[in-house]
Amino acid sequence: MSDAGVWAAVVAASAVCFATKYAGHRVPEHWLAHPRVARIAALVTAALLAALVAVQTFTRGQVLVLDARLAALAAAAVALALRAPFLVVVVLAALVAAGLRALTGL
Repeated sequence: MSDAGVWAAVVAASAVCFATKYAGHRVPEHWLAHPRVARIAALVTAALLAALVAVQTFTRGQVLVLDARLAALAAAAVALALRAPFLVVVVLAALVAAGLRALTGL
């Protein structure tokens, strides 16, 4: 793709983002206060976060992989289930991933 094509795509994506944001500000407030809208917004946020975690955990490029990231995610899930503080969850997951990578040489 040429430089001009990349810039055209960036400008077009920026315009779409701006229009979406502007449309969000123009929505009547009583629509947003509706319980169904609030529930859907919360569910969409959780679904997007789950999709991001899944893609970052199970893929490398376009290849499906199972490596230390899966064990780190499992350790983080257990720590969260035990209601550990967020910093502890992050450090625990990093230590599990680092330990497994050191052991396996990945």
